[in-house]
Amino acid sequence: MDTILIVPPLLALIAGLIILFVPKVLNYVVAIYLILIGLIGIFPHLGGMVGN
Repeated sequence: MDTILIVPPLLALIAGLIILFVPKVLNYVVAIYLILIGLIGIFPHLGGMVGN
């Protein structure tokens, strides 16, 4: 099984559970998510989406 396909849903599940039980963390979770998505968009090799 390809682990790259498992990581985003697993991270979303963990983040959702953290937000559910500790709502004050929501700002940090959203900020970290946006920063990571931005970095992966600017530097695609960080997300493991490099061509051959």
